[in-house]
Amino acid sequence: MGRSPSSAKNGLKKGPWDAEEDKKLADYIQKHGPGGWISLPKLAGLNRCGKSCRLRWINYLRPDIKRGSFTPEEEQTILKLHAVLGNKWSAIATHLPGRTDNEIKNFWNTHLKKRLIRMGPTSPFPSQLPNGAV
Repeated sequence: MGRSPSSAKNGLKKGPWDAEEDKKLADYIQKHGPGGWISLPKLAGLNRCGKSCRLRWINYLRPDIKRGSFTPEEEQTILKLHAVLGNKWSAIATHLPGRTDNEIKNFWNTHLKKRLIRMGPTSPFPSQLPNGAV
């Protein structure tokens, strides 16, 4: 039998975050900095696990996260890097400041992959795609 999730045995909250929880997490990190994720929830007054706090900060609350649509330049960067790195979203994200690995993965799966499939196997390398093809 597998290990039971820590949230189940500790009575920690699961599911969507509310605005009050976001504020507590952001305020704590602004004052103390990110890190120490195991002890952070208790110190910040949150009834969440450390992993949940870390992921919430990294993927949604960091002030340097870019919001909105991807630029054509970002799309080209993703296409070129995916051709080299495959589905290594964290590695790709290091080349796109302000974009999270999860956001890039979701953009790939909902937009770019479908567009490439529609275009067919015209070229194995995105750098050889005609301008404006993506």
